[in-house]
Amino acid sequence: MLTDDEISAVKKSWARLRNIDPVVIGDAFYSKLFFERPALRKMFPVEMDAQYKKLVDMLNTIVTRLDQLDELTEDIIAMAKRHEGYGVKQEHYAPVGEALIWTLKVGLGREWNQEIQDAWAKCYGVLANAMIGATV
Repeated sequence: MLTDDEISAVKKSWARLRNIDPVVIGDAFYSKLFFERPALRKMFPVEMDAQYKKLVDMLNTIVTRLDQLDELTEDIIAMAKRHEGYGVKQEHYAPVGEALIWTLKVGLGREWNQEIQDAWAKCYGVLANAMIGATV
């Protein structure tokens, strides 16, 4: 689980980004992901605007409820099952996490630091492991 300081770091850093147009955040994230893992592109629709919004909405929900993650268990399991249905495999979680961290780092610019990176990496790890655990 995340510490109070890690939760605070994630929430404060996301607060700086959450009102940016989802197209900007989503385009940065998916461009990085597809550049690093071009084979993943086929798992997504041609038109990505709705996907960008889903990404930002999901991040908003998770970050808002980080201090009550146990209440999100059913949502996380449902999301994991949906992703499994799309063809997501365990090995896809690492590059997604890398693309997320890269997107946040670019978005925060000079505000990015090791504390924020460690908090987001742990947050993503907790969620990815929960999703992986729900599908194995």
